[in-house]
Amino acid sequence: MPDIEVIHSKIYEIRGFRVMLDFHLAELYEIETKRLKEAVRRNIIRFPSDFMFQLSEKEWNELAANCDQLPKTIKHSYVMPFAFTEQGVAMLSSVLRSPKAIEFNISIMRAFVQMRYFLLENKSILESIEELKKKIADLEEAGEDTLAAINDLSEDTCRELDDIYIAMAEMAKRQKTIDKPRKRIGYITEDET
Repeated sequence: MPDIEVIHSKIYEIRGFRVMLDFHLAELYEIETKRLKEAVRRNIIRFPSDFMFQLSEKEWNELAANCDQLPKTIKHSYVMPFAFTEQGVAMLSSVLRSPKAIEFNISIMRAFVQMRYFLLENKSILESIEELKKKIADLEEAGEDTLAAINDLSEDTCRELDDIYIAMAEMAKRQKTIDKPRKRIGYITEDET
């Protein structure tokens, strides 16, 4: 019987669903991912979009970048994996009929149920987390407003300082003309030359 914690570590949240990826399921069922996908494609009518969907390239790249527990060989795969919701995993048991698949399906279903109970029991914690996220977003927004105000103030201050420097330069120019010896008016005598 597989360890429920191992199964929990292979459950991701994508598109608002808690899902397991095809290669993890194939690993648990001890079959090739290719064979699992073939069985699903042969019975595709049993897998509507809320049971199973294929990841987009963007979703896959984001998951591969953020999840360090994915195998290195899988991270750079060009084939987008299938993601199975809880109902999709349950439907796999009707498609894959080996005793191993049935045994693992039961464990996987228990893991999903356990996760759901945990979330329901800790709803207040989740609400607190959401409240904290909102407060952080408000603080970030206030911080951006503050930075914008500071930026506006610094622009105004720069303009005022520029005006002061220009006025000081003009005053210095005038002072030079005041300090310059003036030419006398009138007749020049020989003593003055």
